[in-house]
Amino acid sequence: VEGVRARGVEQKLVCVYIHSACIFQDAHNSSVLNNDVLGAFLKSRRVAGLSRPVEVQFWHDMVLDASNATCVFWQPGAGAGSAGSWSRDGCETTHREGTVICRCDHLTYFAVLLVHSPPSSFPLLPSLLPFSFFPPPLFLLPLAAPCRAVLCHAPPRCATQCRVPASTPCPASSRRQRPRDTTTRIHMHLLAALLLLNCSFLLSAPLAASATGLCQVTAALLHASLLCTLAWMAAEAFHLLLLLVKVYNVYIQHYLLKLCLFAWGLPVLAVVAVLVFKRDTYGYYTITISEGYRNMTMRVPSTRCWLTSSPAHKATLCYAGLVLLFNTLVLGRVMMAVRSIRRQEGQAKKDWVTVLGLTCLLGTTWGLAFFSFGVFLVPQLYLFTILN
Repeated sequence: VEGVRARGVEQKLVCVYIHSACIFQDAHNSSVLNNDVLGAFLKSRRVAGLSRPVEVQFWHDMVLDASNATCVFWQPGAGAGSAGSWSRDGCETTHREGTVICRCDHLTYFAVLLVHSPPSSFPLLPSLLPFSFFPPPLFLLPLAAPCRAVLCHAPPRCATQCRVPASTPCPASSRRQRPRDTTTRIHMHLLAALLLLNCSFLLSAPLAASATGLCQVTAALLHASLLCTLAWMAAEAFHLLLLLVKVYNVYIQHYLLKLCLFAWGLPVLAVVAVLVFKRDTYGYYTITISEGYRNMTMRVPSTRCWLTSSPAHKATLCYAGLVLLFNTLVLGRVMMAVRSIRRQEGQAKKDWVTVLGLTCLLGTTWGLAFFSFGVFLVPQLYLFTILN
């Protein structure tokens, strides 16, 4: 078009809008988005091979991505009786929330071709997707109750001194601090972090329709509560390590205060710094669903207030991975000590109950989130939803 204009030839661009399901029908009876077809032509010549492609936008209110919607143009049939067909040659497709953007290097009739996915073998899977982002429910925390008796045990060499009920503190360490009170307070801090995480997660969806500033603050709150929850899980693991594996009468001055500075202070300080100096790290995040995993329960993309920066998202994953790795190693070491103590007391059958309580307490089941790819996706979603 620019070349024609440079030669001083006046051209008229003709645009045609067609809303019909029967005019452009190929041999496969293909469907186009909203039955909308847009035509663009120059009156005097055919235009192809444009260096700057033509951009056409189609609006919608459905769940669309590259797997089920693509930009096409109408290619007439070769013969008089042959039907034409839709072709993708020379067109690029870009998906945004509620919009499909088509960029083509020629002028003709344009549309968005809908690709019908085969029925999913897992019809409930889309309903599980929001829960795969959901933190563990608060009612799982009492499963750690079997660990209370374990927390008051020393290494095997001290087992004879610590055969007391869960409600009785270890006598050797009660002179300087009350371990059961400290343990209970750590549990309460973890419970508060989980409660904040659940509440901020529930608010992230409805507030995604609000102003950008409010959504960014909500995303920052969700991010901070997630980091704090992971930090308190690491604090639980460290506390278990001190009580059960290390010397049983170890004493740390201002122990709980230091844990609070680590688990509350550092994550909040990091999030506030990001919110102040790089505010666009938080914003609107759209959860897309892959091909074949859709049903009628999710017709529009799920938008939440969350991280929009890829480096920040990767840093959060690395942080979560390190915490879960540390907790898993501590869990393994603690279970070795517990098994030794249980054998001496003849209670080896209770090991599985203790393992369940410690696993929920340390959040190691969150590690399933790292297997959300390939053939592991479907089992991971079901297991993550059930266990968490």
